[in-house]
Amino acid sequence: MSLAPWLDACPVVAILRGVRPDEVEAIGAALLAEGLNILEVPLNSPQPLESIRRLHAAFGERALIGAGTVTTEDEVAAITAAGARLMVTPHADPALVLAARARGLHACPGFLTPAEAFALLAAGADALKLFPAEAASPAVLRALLAVLPKGTAILPVGGMAAETIPAWKAAGAAGFGVGSSLYRPGDGPAEVTARARALRAAAGMG
Repeated sequence: MSLAPWLDACPVVAILRGVRPDEVEAIGAALLAEGLNILEVPLNSPQPLESIRRLHAAFGERALIGAGTVTTEDEVAAITAAGARLMVTPHADPALVLAARARGLHACPGFLTPAEAFALLAAGADALKLFPAEAASPAVLRALLAVLPKGTAILPVGGMAAETIPAWKAAGAAGFGVGSSLYRPGDGPAEVTARARALRAAAGMG
């Protein structure tokens, strides 16, 4: 199981924190129209499972629908039932990676240290979320990639924007989790479309 084909198509992961079920399909359609095909609904959003269900029903054949801020094995079961195929965590918990992989999900857990990274990879993580990226730097990412297994996909999350992505890309980031610089609660498709274009260009996918 690999996230590589999705990240190769577009390395920007759209983090839709705060999105509501009644607007999620319009936002998702706008993002897909701009080539962003990895859509993550954090579980601290309003009715997140319903938003995941709607995204899965509308776009599940051509988008990778994920759930973020997953912290328990019960949540892994719930997001799977809702149609998610990607689990993203804010922290390093190998047990959640094992639970996700057992249910056929891609697992992208959060980490900040080499010890956490190696433990998560040993559990079967498909990719690693460097979080909070503001506490690290592109130089830290470069150093991590020098010691982690060749081909390890690291996605910095936190502070990712059109202005910051190029330095992380140059350091070897496989993708970028983008939240508030792409979508903020209340934004409509027009705002999201314009930001998605800028982010794609910054990621070298213009």
